[in-house]
Amino acid sequence: MSLKVIFLGTSSAIPVPNRSFPSIAVLRKDEVIMIDCGEGTQRQMVLSRIGFGRKMKILITHIHGDHVGGLIGLLQTMSMLKRTRPIEIYGPRGIKGFIKSLIYYLKIELQYPLMIKEVKEGLVLREKEYEIHAKRANHLIKGYSYLLKEHPRPGRFNVDKAHKLGIPKGPLWHRLQSGERIVLNNKIIEPNMVLGPPRPGRVLGFSGDTRPDKKLSEFFKGVDLLVFEATYSEKDFDKAVENMHSTSVEAAKIGAKAGAKMLALTHLSARYENPLVIEAEAAKHFSNVVVAEDLDVIEVPYPDSGEPFKRYRL
Repeated sequence: MSLKVIFLGTSSAIPVPNRSFPSIAVLRKDEVIMIDCGEGTQRQMVLSRIGFGRKMKILITHIHGDHVGGLIGLLQTMSMLKRTRPIEIYGPRGIKGFIKSLIYYLKIELQYPLMIKEVKEGLVLREKEYEIHAKRANHLIKGYSYLLKEHPRPGRFNVDKAHKLGIPKGPLWHRLQSGERIVLNNKIIEPNMVLGPPRPGRVLGFSGDTRPDKKLSEFFKGVDLLVFEATYSEKDFDKAVENMHSTSVEAAKIGAKAGAKMLALTHLSARYENPLVIEAEAAKHFSNVVVAEDLDVIEVPYPDSGEPFKRYRL
């Protein structure tokens, strides 16, 4: 099953011709999990052909204009398109009042259920196949970094063992592969009787806006893909400290300490015309690093697959 991370917007507070305001979409089956929703996000969704009908969750890192400026427009568009599937929004304290006040004053009549939850550190939500955790970021206002962690998958199916147990090929095999016990000839057969050890799922980390923090490197420990802000070049370290952001080198060091397999830098300041400068600085401390561009896609492989990350532009 593919897991795609699409960078809808990779600028910081000021957009440039080739970089929109911050937003990331994670595509998993028929679901999109969005991280932030800057101005223009819905247009980027059209360009990337994500569509507006998928199951949707939106994770807001913090309530700064560049990260939430496109949220109300997106909600209104999906209502105008007669969407009926629920939408879930998660964010720091204040996100519920922010959204509800805009809906009220703009007189938007939503055609779908909208659930808004103000999060705290720890487990944010748990689904059948994955869970999402939050960690306090170190920024000018209250915000969070997020971790998306897939649950372990059942082990590989052992055909020889299935044959020895007399299990006919077909639906019973599928049920066992899904982790379900079966009864055959009045005998209970457990999944572990035909399956190998559980296989790891994939883990994604998203920093949001933050200063580097030891707690974050621990929070992101062992991630497959870490998406971290690199608003500033290391040459502008003082500005990064003043504005509570990270430099390219700081992001790379967090990635290295966390043991991330791949690092994608985003949230670049408009002052840098050549992103290769940022990438080169980071590469001295973390080899598998890229500076994300708008409409870049990174496909994240399973850890045990032996396959490489795939990166391409839509």
